[in-house]
Amino acid sequence: MMLFLLVWLALVLIRPQEYPALVDLGIPILPIAMLGALGAWALGSGRRPFRQPTYLLLVVFIVIGMFTMVVNGWAGGAISRFMHFLPALIALVLIAQAGHSPKNMLRMMWVIALCALVLTIHGIEQVKLGQGWTGMPTVQDGRIQYVGIFSDPNDLAMLFIIAIPMTLLMGGRGGAMGLRRLFWWSVAVALLYGVYLTDSRGSFLAVMAMAGVWLWLRRGLLVAGTLGAAGMAVLMALPTRMQELDAGESSAYGRIETWYDGIQMFLANPVFGVGVGNFTEHTFLTAHNSFVLVLAETGIVGYTVWLAMVGYCVLMPVMVLRLPAEMEDPEHQVAWAEERRMAMTLLISMVGFFACAFFLSRSYVILLYILLGLVTGWYGGAQERWAGLPAFSVQRDWFKWCVASLGSAIALWLVVKVLFVMAAS
Repeated sequence: MMLFLLVWLALVLIRPQEYPALVDLGIPILPIAMLGALGAWALGSGRRPFRQPTYLLLVVFIVIGMFTMVVNGWAGGAISRFMHFLPALIALVLIAQAGHSPKNMLRMMWVIALCALVLTIHGIEQVKLGQGWTGMPTVQDGRIQYVGIFSDPNDLAMLFIIAIPMTLLMGGRGGAMGLRRLFWWSVAVALLYGVYLTDSRGSFLAVMAMAGVWLWLRRGLLVAGTLGAAGMAVLMALPTRMQELDAGESSAYGRIETWYDGIQMFLANPVFGVGVGNFTEHTFLTAHNSFVLVLAETGIVGYTVWLAMVGYCVLMPVMVLRLPAEMEDPEHQVAWAEERRMAMTLLISMVGFFACAFFLSRSYVILLYILLGLVTGWYGGAQERWAGLPAFSVQRDWFKWCVASLGSAIALWLVVKVLFVMAAS
């Protein structure tokens, strides 16, 4: 299964099937690789228990997404939405099942990081020649892009963002007379340069958020706040679009307006929303906020399930990091330190993704479900390796998630109100 899964993962990220020279061949190599991985998993002996709540919550969210189409008057849209979410479901299941093994976790991270490096090299070629080997040119005053799901510079930056912590994890493992560390640190620097070339304001803020959370967990809130303020000052001084970051700037104001439209859609349809994919049927632009998008399209019911799904995947690494690092057995101490490093890596990647996703409509993209699969699989494996890790239960926590979803919806409404006032002043 692992070979098919790694091939599928590489095809999703590098996307050679969408190169101009190959797109006309019409060979569905991406579905073939996924079906190969699914078949190998179904026929093999490596199936693991579906104990983590992520599995159930994604299935429930898909059903809710289908139901939102029915209640909004398009029963046929339920099948369309199911087919749209099916690759995400299969990807999460296969990645999570494979992720129980630490070796498989590293293999998948290698593929993600190396594919991100390939896309960075493509971007560097774009800047030098005006277009990359895919035939895609730069856009909007030199911002780099790629093909398919990464044709938006913001999506390309999001891939770089989640891959950077993975490269640092592998760079920290040493070996090969220091060459391994040098290689992976060089990859991390290249990906940071790739973020710079995308000129994505959300990704710049994501880098700050990732660094801030890492410093907070390692050095405390005071150090994180001080260095974060200094880093933000440097970032604002760079010749990037960050200098245009203002609530009254046209692009930023347009985002605030779409957030407001999304909140109004939710208030008009609070239970099941306006239907998955129907946001732009009610306004000219998409939501530009992953939380607002889910809230508007699936209502409080779908939003609660989606928030719980991603929330558990944030809590999983947090639970490991909260447990003490000291152990009496030296071998166990080394193994536990490795587990904590993986927890930190996945947490920082999650922070980076959602820092970007707060300014983008990326609630349903495959990249999110790849990341959720990695976290789900790793924590399932960690529970097998360490008996003391807590188990999560939707049945036990459902009321907390209802409160969290309602509270965050109110918080989003307040943020929009404050930003409107700032834009007007």
